[in-house]
Amino acid sequence: MKKEIIDNIRNPRQLEALYRENKTTFRRAFNLIYQEIKENTTAQIWNERLNFERNEISWGTNKELAFIIIASFLAGLIAKIPEFAKINPEYFYPRNLGFVVFPLLMAYFIWKQKVEIKKVVIISVTLLIAAIYINSLPDNNKSDTLVLACMHLPLFLWTVLGFAFVGDKLNNYQKRMDFLRYNGDLIVMTAIILLAGGLMAGITVGLFSLIDVRIQQLYFQYVGIWGLSAAPILGTYLVQTNPQLVSKVAPIIAKVFTPLALVTLVVYLIAVIYTGKDPYNDREFLIIFNLLLVGVMALILFSIVETSKNSGSKIETLLLLGLAVMTIVINGIALSAIVFRISEWGITPNRLAVLGGNILMLANLLLVTYQLFRSVNDQREVENVENSIALFLPVYSIWTILVTFVFPVLFGFK
Repeated sequence: MKKEIIDNIRNPRQLEALYRENKTTFRRAFNLIYQEIKENTTAQIWNERLNFERNEISWGTNKELAFIIIASFLAGLIAKIPEFAKINPEYFYPRNLGFVVFPLLMAYFIWKQKVEIKKVVIISVTLLIAAIYINSLPDNNKSDTLVLACMHLPLFLWTVLGFAFVGDKLNNYQKRMDFLRYNGDLIVMTAIILLAGGLMAGITVGLFSLIDVRIQQLYFQYVGIWGLSAAPILGTYLVQTNPQLVSKVAPIIAKVFTPLALVTLVVYLIAVIYTGKDPYNDREFLIIFNLLLVGVMALILFSIVETSKNSGSKIETLLLLGLAVMTIVINGIALSAIVFRISEWGITPNRLAVLGGNILMLANLLLVTYQLFRSVNDQREVENVENSIALFLPVYSIWTILVTFVFPVLFGFK
């Protein structure tokens, strides 16, 4: 992209075409090379256009607002299905929680990206098959494969959302990275919306309690559930129409939590050795160990996305490299513990799922770490770090398909 911008700096039409093709990538590439071309009048105009900060919030068009309102209402209706249809909530929510929001987010991006009919049909059929399948599994709370399928189905739906997001650019790594950036921004925005909603709920319930009117249950049933369901949809709308809202928050989160996570991991590993905790024989400790691994892995990906978007410094790259190395150590310990447990007590659905997940994360981490090492002295290599992340997204998608749809059959729904 950087070379294309430089080559077409005197071709306004082509520059506009490049910008419309991928706005986020264009802006990042332009900011990286601006010092080289800042004497050019066209470059100065583009700099003002790309980096001018709006103070006002855009609420989009009336059609967009109508779409979001209807989608939010539908999300609430889906969440209320157990109440309307007299279905056991303990049966419905573990299986169908992902269907509350993901299909409506897919519809939003299908509409915005003008996805071709063929892909719309593929997405619709996939959702239908997934819904029928997960609700057809035997109702056995002691079934490990059922629990695994319910846990991995939202991850599978997330990958289908990615398919809708990238539109007709399925093999474009930059579009995949844009999808990850969208997820990072969405997490920040949704957290803000939920915090504000929680504060409003607390004030409302408190005010009514002062006049001896108890509305807690009523408020949660008819406001809370709809609010929780609508938050990711509203968050998506806000970050898509107002990218500047979280453009400053997300990099700060990445910069603050990367060094904190690195220090925490070092201290934690020392504490594990000192206390003599054994992930090889302590199942609960191994579960927590793997949850820690997933959390840190997500933080690394989020930090890399934000660092590359904002042209991170060498210090930031070194901190990410250190965090990646420490995560590889943790992954190695967890992986060896899983292999030990399988060799001692045999294969179970849970052990196989954790083993496969750890192997995938380790492979991804090794590739990311290698590219981070190369980018320490050459920030231009950051793009390769991004590519190493984008490369693995379809691999994770395939794994979620295996765990969700194949494991229950493979292990006889046990």
